[in-house]
Amino acid sequence: MAKRKLNVALIGYDFMGRAHSNAWRQVAHFFKDVPFEPVLKVVVGRTEAKVAEARERLGFEQHATNWREVLARKDIDIIDICTPGDSHAEIAIAAAEAGKTILCEKPLANNLSDAEKMLAAVKKAGVIHMLCHNYRRCPAVALAKQIIDEGQIGDIHHYRGVYLQDWIVDPNFPRVWRLEKARAGSGSLGDILSHTMDLSRYLVGEPIAVSGLLKTFISERPLPDDPAKRGKVDVDDSAQALVKFANGAVGYYEGTRFAPGRKNYNRLEINGSKGSLVWDLERMNELDVYIESGPLSGFRTISVTDGKHPFMAAWWPPGHIIGYEHSFTHTVYDLLRAVAAGQQPRPNFEDGLQNQRVLDAIERSSITGQWQTISERQIG
Repeated sequence: MAKRKLNVALIGYDFMGRAHSNAWRQVAHFFKDVPFEPVLKVVVGRTEAKVAEARERLGFEQHATNWREVLARKDIDIIDICTPGDSHAEIAIAAAEAGKTILCEKPLANNLSDAEKMLAAVKKAGVIHMLCHNYRRCPAVALAKQIIDEGQIGDIHHYRGVYLQDWIVDPNFPRVWRLEKARAGSGSLGDILSHTMDLSRYLVGEPIAVSGLLKTFISERPLPDDPAKRGKVDVDDSAQALVKFANGAVGYYEGTRFAPGRKNYNRLEINGSKGSLVWDLERMNELDVYIESGPLSGFRTISVTDGKHPFMAAWWPPGHIIGYEHSFTHTVYDLLRAVAAGQQPRPNFEDGLQNQRVLDAIERSSITGQWQTISERQIG
């Protein structure tokens, strides 16, 4: 029996748009139990020539330059938002009012107020909504979650998460949109620290208080369209925070784009009363595990490539590694299953709002120099 088709409209087509479109293309070819057949119906962008080229390159049937007209179409089922953060709220709220299923890139919004409005809109409309924090769906991270939930490393005492990059170390690197607060909301705080923070919520629990420090090292940069002129950088280059969790654990977050030699170093370490776990995105198929009561002393490295490991049954024989792009395929797979079941996937806009509360508290702490509390929410 042919599966029901769901038509996808992708808004934005650069880095994240490429990752998302690949996931929509691949998911039904590898997961046998995917409940729907996604159709890459239309890609949306501001510039006619560029979005037309993106349609050809990414494999969409159509292209458009007016996202509001696309949202009004009866044949569109899913809206996938891959634009800069300053447009997330406007698009997501309109998509909810149009009754569409929504997948939105992280962070959910540029500020707490917009995140609250977005959650209110999807709740009022009763639509399925998902936030794309794709690292939750790296198989090694999902295996770490299983190990923690089974109690194998005991009560959690420590979480250390760092996300280090170096792509703006050069002072002559242009002031792209990610370096403008009006468009990006924040710098490394929302761009990359948000990932390690979201992983801490997934693996450890809710942060309840933070002490944050934000730092901008280069305050002016050449303008992309006119390198002879310089524009103000009003976002953080580096973000750090000490963290207290609701379950008594303590932690540390760091996100910086000023770590020479570090290209995409997303690493976490979790220490419990009975053992520890270590994961590094640049070795994403491996999970380092230490269990205090085990027969051998020391860490062992698990190659998370076996069919019994999370998501891996859909892919290759053991030892055949997967990559960054597969985490997005796993994300849309779980979204499609949630649509079929009529259930909200995780993370969703509730998680996005709670994440924004943490980011907001880190920013407030950096300004005041004092610990800031975070409202505790039970999300399920």
